[in-house]
Amino acid sequence: MAITETGTRARQPDSSGHAKSFDGLRIHYEVFGGGPKTIVFIPANSISHSRLWKAQVHYLARHFRVVTFDGRGQGLSDFPDPKGTWPANARVDDCLAVMDATGTDAAYLAGICSDGVFPSVCLAARHPDRVLGIVAIGTGLPVVTPRHANRTAAMAVWDQPVENPEGWFKFNEHHIRHHYADFLEFFFGEMFPEPHSTKQVEDAIAYGLDGDVEVLLMDEQLAASTKEEVEALCRQVQCPVLIVQGDRDNCQPIERSQILAKLTDSRYVLLEGAGHIPMARHPVRVNRLISEFVDGKPPARRARPKNGAPRALLVSSPIGLGHAWRDVAIARELRRQVPGLEVEWLAQPPLTTLLAACGEKVHPASADLAPEALHVDAESGRHRLHAFNMLRRMDEILCANFMVFHDVVSREQFDVWIADEGWEIDHFLHENPELKTSPYVWMSDFVGYLPMPSGGKREAFLTADYNAEMLEHIAQHPGLRDVSIFIGEPQDVVSASFGPGLPSIPEWTERHFKFAGYVLPFDPTAHADASSTRRELGYEADKPLIVATVGGSAVGVHLLHRIVDAFRILRDSVPDARMLLVCGPRIDPGEFEPVEGMQVRGYVHDLSRTLASCDLAVVQGGLSTTMELVTNQRPFIYIPLRDHFEQNFHVANRLRRYGAPPPTDYDEATPERLAAEMRERLGAGAAYEAVTPGGAARAAEIIAAVLGHQAHPGARPTSAASFARRA
Repeated sequence: MAITETGTRARQPDSSGHAKSFDGLRIHYEVFGGGPKTIVFIPANSISHSRLWKAQVHYLARHFRVVTFDGRGQGLSDFPDPKGTWPANARVDDCLAVMDATGTDAAYLAGICSDGVFPSVCLAARHPDRVLGIVAIGTGLPVVTPRHANRTAAMAVWDQPVENPEGWFKFNEHHIRHHYADFLEFFFGEMFPEPHSTKQVEDAIAYGLDGDVEVLLMDEQLAASTKEEVEALCRQVQCPVLIVQGDRDNCQPIERSQILAKLTDSRYVLLEGAGHIPMARHPVRVNRLISEFVDGKPPARRARPKNGAPRALLVSSPIGLGHAWRDVAIARELRRQVPGLEVEWLAQPPLTTLLAACGEKVHPASADLAPEALHVDAESGRHRLHAFNMLRRMDEILCANFMVFHDVVSREQFDVWIADEGWEIDHFLHENPELKTSPYVWMSDFVGYLPMPSGGKREAFLTADYNAEMLEHIAQHPGLRDVSIFIGEPQDVVSASFGPGLPSIPEWTERHFKFAGYVLPFDPTAHADASSTRRELGYEADKPLIVATVGGSAVGVHLLHRIVDAFRILRDSVPDARMLLVCGPRIDPGEFEPVEGMQVRGYVHDLSRTLASCDLAVVQGGLSTTMELVTNQRPFIYIPLRDHFEQNFHVANRLRRYGAPPPTDYDEATPERLAAEMRERLGAGAAYEAVTPGGAARAAEIIAAVLGHQAHPGARPTSAASFARRA
């Protein structure tokens, strides 16, 4: 069977294959990394497959060798005959078969619940030379205590039909067989009792539906059938054991983990507020525990460079090149205000192309980041990017990239961390506030997820839940962000609420953010003479120039094709029109058929100058490009991505207040209609509200204050002339 993917993988396996177990079933495995020590992740029972460990793989594979495998009846492994009986030692023998097939002489074993922990115990007891240590999560030793009290009554009628069962009475053979999805929804809701666990629950349900309910219900022979036999096996374990237990575990009684702790050489960690599956819901904490356990030594101490210069680490979202341009402007201004400051970037393509051209320093650890741009491309459709779902399904990548960040700041001393919509930094720091060891600055140009109408009630619920989690993070740890900077003015904040029963977005934002104004990556006065700029760039001053650009991702390719078709039509009535088609770093210019008067280019580093001198721009609904056009008073047509809440709500709100034209709907923008709109706006001119310059200087001043520096005189220009002096 195929494995359901709920997002782009943070890391692909270095190798994969099938091991053949004792009874001929093929067990699918994957191998990641090549460190000197190996960690083998044992499958959970047949209710899930190896993707349950997705939040661990990327991080641990950068330090160790990691082996995962799907248990029999799971994922890409063979399914046993559901009419048979599960052999007593099948899980142990399957693990040994995988270790043999992958050339793993000895390894640390990590498992969850009785189906992962007890096989690890059995393997360590019977083959001590092959087990270096055991990570026991949600420990479930069979028969050593009664089952969890929450299901005692339900188990009494396990094999009897129950009409309209509620609660744990859904843990019933007949209900599971005939209403499997409903059972999974209930069961994993209990396994993740932590608030705001919607994504983890959805993942687990999807993994369960990948399997066969009849395999899940198969009878299993136990390797030990009495409390005394189980405890005897535990006493034979010679290797160290790390026990990780949530204090809200609704599956396994805590007493079972305590018994394992007494019978082995163990370290016992009780996670406050955690449920049964902490490696999914609290991945950073679990990742660090596993790493320290396997590594066997404390983390390296942070070091400061020998020159002692102040340092800033800047994390800029790669979803749109506009973030990088404004961050470059802020970084340059910050270096002016804080003498000797060194700025290093934790960044990935396509931002690294821009940063290299700007002469900025990219931290070497950036090479370890999981690719967000690939995920964006995979989530996109025909001029469609459901931004909220895209971010939500990027959870594996975000966790992986936070761990890269954590490695960097654990080894090196920085005087400030700056995250421009670095969602992973903000989320996981609030989930793990003890990891904050330097001043931290958060920047964003919008606040609040908003549901798209196409998402219905479910999306309205989910966006409100995500907003509520963020609000709770800030309320619980009000000092974790040393300062939050809004890239814009108070009137740019969309007038809406975070959700039912939640605060107003404008009121909450004004209480928790400082406003820098809009950050421009250029001096507006340098673009005042459009004709002169156009001549410098090599374009004919007397020919109408149209620029079409769609940003740094590949999602804009369909719009570019439609613009090309519209330009071909436009040329019939405006034969001297010229067009520059800018594909960006992720779209191949070669896929566009030539049109007379059209020039096609890939990444254009000085695109701001071209946009400032054009007669018309046709663009997506991205904030950076549209605000550059507003600043330079250029006519433009903007076509927001379908289902993109930021472009359709937050950006459109800001552009309305500057007097920009309303957005053009992609579904209505046929080549014919788009050509007519292009012809109409080519001679229409523009008269937008002026954009106040100096945003980069104001943002830098706020950050400099966090560093303990006073702004230099003139650091807060309020006019174009003073901005030009500072630029």
